[in-house]
Amino acid sequence: MGEPLAQQVHAGASCAQALNAAPASCLSDAGVQFVAQTALPPGQAYEAFIHQTRQVPTRDGLHDFFNGLCWLHYPRTKNRLNQLQAEQIARYGIGPQRGVARDALTVFDENAAFVCAPDALWNALQAKDWAAVFGSLRPLWSQAHLQLFGHALLEKLCSPRKPITAHVYRVQHVDGSCAAFDSAVAHTLSVALLASKPFAHVPVLGVPGWWPANEVADFYRDASVFRAAKPHGVYAFAP
Repeated sequence: MGEPLAQQVHAGASCAQALNAAPASCLSDAGVQFVAQTALPPGQAYEAFIHQTRQVPTRDGLHDFFNGLCWLHYPRTKNRLNQLQAEQIARYGIGPQRGVARDALTVFDENAAFVCAPDALWNALQAKDWAAVFGSLRPLWSQAHLQLFGHALLEKLCSPRKPITAHVYRVQHVDGSCAAFDSAVAHTLSVALLASKPFAHVPVLGVPGWWPANEVADFYRDASVFRAAKPHGVYAFAP
């Protein structure tokens, strides 16, 4: 879906216009329309505006274009995040800072990825046991499904750099499709859950098959990127 919509932008359409040209079924599932950023009244919270009007203010550029694609691919999750943001705004108002709950929701929205992975691989990811994750357990990646969700994460990957790291959220028993992840994630999301920081921090270009350079073990010896959870040493990798 993304490529034909991007072609419309290259042909001169605004990002909002291109996103509104998505298949009707996708727009219906999302339950929103995309509008120019100027539709957002001065002083009104972005998330509250979306919740009240079902309109998503959209600037031209990669960041908001990817945000729109996330609405189209993960409508349940985006609507759940928006609901939680709107509830926080209604309860606490808008201050100079978002606060812990809204910060957690924003981090998820901007930088999350979803994974369905075997227990051994997930446990190693949480422990930052990179020698296991990308060494001894590397074959288990063939049994895992990883989907990128955060629109800021997608934007950063347009200029790939080794340190780009996702907040990876585990979902169990899904088939790897966007629809399956969307349903499962939306069902589990809550402010309390996100406050518990249920993430593994994963440099995504290290995922096997995602970046040619990671076929060489030295790729993972960069301790500034693949940081050990414990204070001493850099993990050794078999050649």
